[in-house]
Amino acid sequence: MPDQRRVVAEDLVAPWSIAFAGDRALVSERDTGRVLEVMDGATREVGTIPGVQAHGEGGLLGLAVREEHLYVYLTAGAENRIERYELVGEPGALELGARETILGGLPAAGNHNGGRIAFGPDGMLYATVGDAGQPDAAQDRESLGGKILRLTADGEVPADNPFAASLVYSYGHRNPQGLAWAADGTLYASEFGQDTWDELNVIEPGANYGWPETEGVAGRDGMADPILQWRPAEASPSGIAIVGDTLYLANLRGARLRAVPLDDPAAAVDHLVGEVGRVRDVALAPSGEVWILTNNTDGRGAPRPGDDRIIALGLR
Repeated sequence: MPDQRRVVAEDLVAPWSIAFAGDRALVSERDTGRVLEVMDGATREVGTIPGVQAHGEGGLLGLAVREEHLYVYLTAGAENRIERYELVGEPGALELGARETILGGLPAAGNHNGGRIAFGPDGMLYATVGDAGQPDAAQDRESLGGKILRLTADGEVPADNPFAASLVYSYGHRNPQGLAWAADGTLYASEFGQDTWDELNVIEPGANYGWPETEGVAGRDGMADPILQWRPAEASPSGIAIVGDTLYLANLRGARLRAVPLDDPAAAVDHLVGEVGRVRDVALAPSGEVWILTNNTDGRGAPRPGDDRIIALGLR
């Protein structure tokens, strides 16, 4: 892996997330606030999310699709929020319909906004929320900063969440940006560290992942250690996807796609090192290809002609 590649789309502007509505891909652009439909090597605008205020790492971030609705995570001034839109029209002519806010008041800042949303195998919506530059919030279970949240599709607290009347599913996170489930239901999350260690974690309900008291493997009682850690220069992990028994992890500063065997995580292998630049997201397409989203136009990369791109990778 990979044994072949093709460009699916190019000339994107700071793209952030890929989500599939049936066999049609939708992509968010962080700074423009646009949602694009990918079709036959080209893109068309589905709509622009109102209220997006791009600043630093904030803007239009994660996307998730459930039935006939598109869920979006966006930065709007002093808050991040999750909204839901009806998806109307046929493939090739999709549009955004009625809008409602599912969850507002999430902490926002120029960095550490989290922003990944995904539906789990239990039908619940999970969201990664960064500490928004306030590290102590990650240990405060009354704050939604520095957390992974679990909510119903309508934004309510599930009755079986680990803390009564709380959306908090896990805490002690700095800036988690990847969510994926293995076939056995195990939830994995990627997380940006500060200066020492970036992390891949197995997420357990109610667990404390240590930030800001620990970073990386610390062996501290009452705090969960990552299953893998990397120096930020080799990682800065964002989106993740699981294909069979392998977890694929997109890396920004590390400019690579990392393949992690779930039965032997220490045997992780790096691909595309420095070949396509920063990699923001990775997703399994209905075709069986792995799609990656480059992020060289986000102000921290070195754009090349045609950047940014969606690149499809064939698997051996």
